[in-house]
Amino acid sequence: MGILTQLATLPLAPVRGVTWVVERVLEVAEAEYYDPAPVEKELVQLEQDLLAGRIDEETFDRREDELLDRLEEIRAHVAPDAR
Repeated sequence: MGILTQLATLPLAPVRGVTWVVERVLEVAEAEYYDPAPVEKELVQLEQDLLAGRIDEETFDRREDELLDRLEEIRAHVAPDAR
């Protein structure tokens, strides 16, 4: 970009800055949303709760299905061609 282009587009600088920040926030949010570690950790905790008698089999099955569906969604997002 030349100096004249920079001067002509100077009023747009705040918009570009806000756009950049929003893009970074979106990247971080997506990284957290599609991180399988918390889901896997919850699956382990769920099994421990079942074995310790804190939850019944029906609750375990329902919650396990939800978590496995979530893991499938994460894996499909990370590697969409792996199907």
